[in-house]
Amino acid sequence: MLMHNPPHPGIIIKELCLVPLGLSVTEAAKALGVSRKTLSSIINGKSGISPEMAIRLSIAFNTSSESWLNQQTQYDLWQAEQHRHELHVIRLSLA
Repeated sequence: MLMHNPPHPGIIIKELCLVPLGLSVTEAAKALGVSRKTLSSIINGKSGISPEMAIRLSIAFNTSSESWLNQQTQYDLWQAEQHRHELHVIRLSLA
């Protein structure tokens, strides 16, 4: 079952990881070993979390990489479902 309008994982990073630790985007990016631009893009919902980023986040914040990828998948699927009616697909079934 899909969550109703799940937040982009970038919001989770900001609100549940950076803010409580008092980290700036620059500080967090340095700790993650990525550019500030890369992390900022994720936090602002412009980019998604890749498997490699999920691993980086899991190491930095002592979480599971699967949880980060699951959040991204839930977000992506919910967004795609909003355009389901625009898809031109013919239903196929076995006789």
